Amino acid sequence: MAPPTRPTVAVLGGGIAGLAAAWELSTAGGRTRVIVFESDGRLGGKLRTEPFGGRDVDLGPDAFVARRPEALALCGELGLTPELVAPGVRRAYVWARGRLRPLPAGLALGVPTRLGPLARSGICSPAGLVRPALDLLGPGRRRDPGSDTDRAVGEVVRRRLGREVATRLAGPLIGGIHAGTVETTSAAAVFPALLEADRHPGSLMRALRTSMPHPPAGAAVDGEAPVFLSLRGGIGRLADELTHGLERRGIELRRGARVHALGRVAGDDGRRWVIRTAGDEVEVDGVVVALPAPAAAGLLRPHDGALAGLLDEVAYASVALVTLRFADDAVSRPLDGSGFLVPRSEGAGPDPLVTACTWLTSKWPELGRRGDVLLRASVGRLGDDRFESLDDDELVARSVGELAVMMGVRGSPLDAVVTRWPQAFPQYAVGHPSRVAAVEAAAGRLPAVALAGAVLHGVGIPACIGSGRRAAGAVLVGMDAQPGGAR
Repeated sequence: MAPPTRPTVAVLGGGIAGLAAAWELSTAGGRTRVIVFESDGRLGGKLRTEPFGGRDVDLGPDAFVARRPEALALCGELGLTPELVAPGVRRAYVWARGRLRPLPAGLALGVPTRLGPLARSGICSPAGLVRPALDLLGPGRRRDPGSDTDRAVGEVVRRRLGREVATRLAGPLIGGIHAGTVETTSAAAVFPALLEADRHPGSLMRALRTSMPHPPAGAAVDGEAPVFLSLRGGIGRLADELTHGLERRGIELRRGARVHALGRVAGDDGRRWVIRTAGDEVEVDGVVVALPAPAAAGLLRPHDGALAGLLDEVAYASVALVTLRFADDAVSRPLDGSGFLVPRSEGAGPDPLVTACTWLTSKWPELGRRGDVLLRASVGRLGDDRFESLDDDELVARSVGELAVMMGVRGSPLDAVVTRWPQAFPQYAVGHPSRVAAVEAAAGRLPAVALAGAVLHGVGIPACIGSGRRAAGAVLVGMDAQPGGAR
């Protein structure tokens, strides 16, 4: 008698969410065949570390949030815990009122919880401090009966703390997470504590102060609990080590394999799937779809038009990163922080092209070399795609020109590289949690299918890892629930 065939799960997408899904599936101890299909020639998605200026530099995200446990747990499973490093500096700045000003202590995702540090920072004008002061000093506010519904982050912050706080702090910090705008970003999705504080009858700032999260156990580095963590040699190592671990476990990693259709296996009551690429067709028992919303919608439309329509509703923003190497005497100000954020212009002229700048050799001391400094400018956000009309040389020149005004760089960079990330950031519009619940419910009605990735519950590395692992578990449960069970 021939041995039973192992059930097969396809993972569509080889970014961090897809790799995490494959890792979770691989824990079945060889009982499940897992195939990862990735259209690009490399795995890891936006986790990308490459040589620049004689050292390895991240050309995508360079850290993950330490208070969420998913990335920490995966690093532990890969044996990378000893390699975790925290930024070398905690101070950061924002471009406000014509100069770089330090972000005040006591921020909760860009929303102040203390008046004194906010006033001393100089970010808000004297008139802009009136609303935060009234929040702390005024009488208790009656509960808004409509506060149980989702709101835009900007609407809540502006109403409670004023326009300047919303634009100059919440805007660049919270909006920057998604390369979006707080005027449309769902508070329920990105900052539920803000909605809870808004329901509080007293001070918003005091209510937020009591809800500040703490890093999970095991996140301490060198005796302190950091806000962010990375790996020695760059965060791209996480994707590389995960890839090596998957290969050791016998997971099939198909690079350069774009999936152009997802079909049903004929004569199988629609319970099994067929994955079609340019050169192959593979029948599988379950599918993890770890793709951006437009690509996922295209594959799923023949099987559930309503699900595809929900995915079509998600807007995306494109960004680019301009990584620069300057002689150390080309920067006139001390690089005494991790970098700075740039708010929108508040209507006083066009927005700057640069939305943020990371001082890489200060943030990550291991990148430091005598004689030069590394900077990384971010450009692009929702509604601002001006950079797409510029070639790389023009984009470098525009970025350097703005950095000259904001932080005093002089002359031309010794080296520069532009990394473009088109349609990289899904936008969490008001109502996003309800939309995601509908997406996941619809996917759950398809046999052994689950979605993963930044479009769902968070764009950060930990959130994507968590979504991949949950999707893998859901697919395994769905396979077991099929008639006869797939495993």
